[in-house]
Amino acid sequence: MDLRGAAREPREIDASGLPMDQAQALVLDELRALTERAEPFAAILLMPAPPQGSTPAPAASGTSTAERVRTLKLIRPGLTELCRGLAFVAPADLPAERAASIHSAEQLWGCPTMATQDVTAARAWAGARAGD
Repeated sequence: MDLRGAAREPREIDASGLPMDQAQALVLDELRALTERAEPFAAILLMPAPPQGSTPAPAASGTSTAERVRTLKLIRPGLTELCRGLAFVAPADLPAERAASIHSAEQLWGCPTMATQDVTAARAWAGARAGD
């Protein structure tokens, strides 16, 4: 039985309580696992506030920026093929201009993306995309 067209619930990845570097590593690990399942998916990414200032915090998790970039490059083909959409959710108390810094372009991820501070809107968007 082919389930490619069957509606699926979007995967919710909650990284909101983590420092940004750990949140990014968690998101990449979860997205890698989703692509390895070789089934279409959409995901809602609950993200922490980006660090204040322009200097990123040191990577406490042991995962360097270079490692995260390599991981994204490795999983991007799977995202392009299987991901129906990534909905980035910024904290509600974050100013809108800072919330935009959490969202990355579709070209980076290889699939449709959106950013919002409204988790309900993110769930609706991802749910509609998951059924595509």
